[in-house]
Amino acid sequence: MISRRACFRNLLQSLRTSYSSSKIGDYHRFASQASSSLQQVFQPSTYSDDEYSEVDWDNLGFCMMRTDYMYMTKCTKGEYFEQGQLSRYGNIELSPAAGVLNYGQGLFEGTKAYRSEDGRLLLFRPEQNAIRMKMGAERMCMPSPSIDQFVDAVKQTAIANKRWGLKALTRAKSRGFSDVVYLDSVNKRFIEEVSSCNIFILKGNVISTPAANGTILEGVTRKSIIDIARGHGYQVEERVISLIELIDADEIFCTGTAVGVAPVGSVTYKGQRILYKTGPHTVSQELHSTLEGIKRGLIKDNKGWIVEID
Repeated sequence: MISRRACFRNLLQSLRTSYSSSKIGDYHRFASQASSSLQQVFQPSTYSDDEYSEVDWDNLGFCMMRTDYMYMTKCTKGEYFEQGQLSRYGNIELSPAAGVLNYGQGLFEGTKAYRSEDGRLLLFRPEQNAIRMKMGAERMCMPSPSIDQFVDAVKQTAIANKRWGLKALTRAKSRGFSDVVYLDSVNKRFIEEVSSCNIFILKGNVISTPAANGTILEGVTRKSIIDIARGHGYQVEERVISLIELIDADEIFCTGTAVGVAPVGSVTYKGQRILYKTGPHTVSQELHSTLEGIKRGLIKDNKGWIVEID
């Protein structure tokens, strides 16, 4: 078990957008939602920046929340996805013979839109999420929208549901919670990942993370942190990591779309609790600050990662 101190500023100051692809009868459907629907096409200009939804932000959990609009498109068998549109949240029709119901033939992908200090809406590397969905679609023998269609759907969905984003906060809200570290299924002595995040360990000036080769999710945040860490002068290794190395690490942190970079306070193994460095002046905090600065437009984006929504 691990005790993780996760800064949820990402979760609370952003609008999380998810998108799914599934087979329904003779066609495939692609939906982008901060939630969903089918009637009454929406014109984004009808909402102003001064309108905000009534949300209990202090008790907001990490779960799906219905907002106002969703984006939907479909693809007839053997063809490409057509131009989609935004619609009011609502139910969708499914045939009892739908592949998604009978065989679970569906995909899920998620990213977030951020509101910058000057009020702009920003996306962080959405094309990487599009590429990952295309990889999943290939494995499931399904068509997928193009990268441009994917990014456009996310842009439209984020703009349509922007009133569900938080007003600017003066400080981050943090919570502590427990999780588990998964070991490899063969030897049961090499770490793989946390239940919902990738994991990194720090020893001296070397940052290590399990290689993304089959059983490890190739996370977008993981890939970004590897790039940032190398730019900060750290040696980064993608390799097999033993449980002993985890126990002996100076720092441990997790990465993911929802948490960004979350430091691990302790790991408990066979009744022994091992403590790790957390808080200011740690490597995880350094990487977190850089990543969040880029995402929110506070640090110049020299990597071409940010897509502005307009």
